[in-house]
Amino acid sequence: MWTEQNNALYAKFSFQNFVQAFGFMTQIAILAEKMDHHPKWTNVYNQVEIWLTTHDANHTITEKDRNLAAQIDKIFKNS
Repeated sequence: MWTEQNNALYAKFSFQNFVQAFGFMTQIAILAEKMDHHPKWTNVYNQVEIWLTTHDANHTITEKDRNLAAQIDKIFKNS
């Protein structure tokens, strides 16, 4: 589901409605805060797009991004 685009991991997630999309984002926000690794993302109604890069590594993809992406996938599968 994740692709590499412009030195970032990118994924787009679709939900049945805004509430489900927002709930997904809320779970990610809690996880990202614990990991001290925050995504760039957008939300329009039932769509969530996420870009992951590591700011401390000149905005390149690192293991921190791959770990967060794997955790996001688990959240999505359980939502």
